[in-house]
Amino acid sequence: MARSQRNDNFIDKTFTVMADIILKVLPINPKAKEAFVYYRDGMSAQADGEYAEALENYEEALKLEEDPSDRSEILYNMGLIHASNGKLEEALDYYHQCLALNPRKPSALNNIAVLYHYQGDKCKQEGKEDEAESFFDKAAEYWKQAIRISPNSYLEAQNWLKTTGRSEMDVFF
Repeated sequence: MARSQRNDNFIDKTFTVMADIILKVLPINPKAKEAFVYYRDGMSAQADGEYAEALENYEEALKLEEDPSDRSEILYNMGLIHASNGKLEEALDYYHQCLALNPRKPSALNNIAVLYHYQGDKCKQEGKEDEAESFFDKAAEYWKQAIRISPNSYLEAQNWLKTTGRSEMDVFF
């Protein structure tokens, strides 16, 4: 049974019914419709913390989805799951794949920066100052890109860039 058929709360059931109606009415090819069902089930599983199930659904959606924008969203969500499970390299790979399809996705840029900053902090705690600085520089570059796209976001990152001297701009917004 598809996850979308197992939802037991009113909002999920309502969303599923509405989405199914829209899918039946809109002139979308069957492959795209099936990809959406897998994506929707992946999001539902992800929201429930069922990450293995979510990844399976996202993999199936990727096999079917042809639209680059939709593919980038799937890849982004896969990156989120891997990051939350501590699989930083896998998360970075998915975020980079997402950005290859949608280079102006500030949340992916931000998440990459967060992961690099985290790695920098770990290196600093281990006394690897040069390696830490390299990770911090990478984080800064990704945060600057994210802030250029979405200047009113990532205020903590903006503050960090300024306080560490990594900001080339006085004001981002």
